[in-house]
Amino acid sequence: MQTSSNKAKIAKRVIEVLDFFDHDHPTATVMDIVRRYDRPQSSTSELLSSLVDLGLLYKDMSTRSYTLTPRAAMLGSLTQPEFVRDGRLSGLVDKLSAQTHLSVGVFGMVGLETQIFTWHNGEPPLKATTAKGIYGGMQERMSDSAVGQLLLSTVDKQRREGMLRRMNAEAQEGRQFSFPEMAERVERAGDRGEIVGQMGFGSIADVCAVLIPDVTLERPMALAIVYEPKEENDPEALLAMLREAVAVCADQPEPAENVLYPFPTAA
Repeated sequence: MQTSSNKAKIAKRVIEVLDFFDHDHPTATVMDIVRRYDRPQSSTSELLSSLVDLGLLYKDMSTRSYTLTPRAAMLGSLTQPEFVRDGRLSGLVDKLSAQTHLSVGVFGMVGLETQIFTWHNGEPPLKATTAKGIYGGMQERMSDSAVGQLLLSTVDKQRREGMLRRMNAEAQEGRQFSFPEMAERVERAGDRGEIVGQMGFGSIADVCAVLIPDVTLERPMALAIVYEPKEENDPEALLAMLREAVAVCADQPEPAENVLYPFPTAA
């Protein structure tokens, strides 16, 4: 049992390392990982060296910093929808953040949790209850996040109600919710395919989110713009911007087999 527990910890730490790299952190040192995840320095250094050996990280010997390799970017991408595989979704996150100067993220479902799949901080970055701020990989109970409620709306109603009851039963004291009110809120979000509400994730920020339409996705994702409550933003304008953005994901590019590339003819 102890061996299985250790393997799970190692797997978690590998994913944490990969999660660390984002728009704000294109490189990392051992101490960057240690500080973010409160890990021992010696074992973190060993782990990073192993990831270099596996071809997932490059190490710059002069700066002793690490960057992701193309293998890390392509790992698992072939099984993803076109808009994930060809980089459209990541490009949209970057463009929306650059255009609005607000934080933008892609969110998905993991069990009863909402997870930040990818994150691009705005200017300035969002405030949070922890000094580490908001970053990719974080999870939040779906009922505690407006984005989670939107994602939950895509689940079959009978199963959804069971999930809500379980979340309420397992909630810490003071974090329970009114089941009828929550069920209605989730149903309303599903009818619209979008939501405006509280971000969660240890932040007082507000969020505007829309579902990313794709029939090939077994589990839905949502694209969201996040901002501090004091900021003067028009939620309806932000939702319109998001709807236009996810329409780009829905556009099907010409299949690769129909595209001719100017490769030289073999002799």
